This record gives sequence, structure tokens and C-alpha cells, in this order.
Amino acid sequence: MVNEYADFNTLKELLDVTDGNLASHLKALEKEDFINIEKQFIGRKPNTRYSATKIGKKAFKDHIDALERIINKQKNE
Repeated sequence: MVNEYADFNTLKELLDVTDGNLASHLKALEKEDFINIEKQFIGRKPNTRYSATKIGKKAFKDHIDALERIINKQKNE
């Protein structure tokens, strides 16, 4: 993973999704304990940061590994 954390607006811009869509995905990730949520204020503005948990990082790695196995299997057919 490149960054240790990202805030809501950064994720929204990078993923090009709506507030509601991102919020529902983040809620699902939080439910599985894949992300940590840190709420703070920057000046007077609320800011929410998200970071991957150890479990989340492992799940992401496992997912990427599975995709690579699928790709490599298709290449060899």
C-alpha cells in the first residue's frame, strides 16, 4: 500500500464515486474490521481519515494474489 491513510475527499476524488457510494463501501469495510476510522477537526472543518488494519492489509494482499493466480492461469491456457 502506498499511503498509510487517506481522507474521505481524497478517496472520493481518486475513486470518482459519489458520497453515498463511498460511504456505503467504507461502512462495509469497517464492519469487517478492514479499516480504521479517525475523526478529527482541521481548523473548524471535520475531517475523517481511513487507514487499513492489519486484517485489511492481509485481505487486500490475498485478493491481489488470487487475481494474479487467475491471470497467470489464463495466460498458460
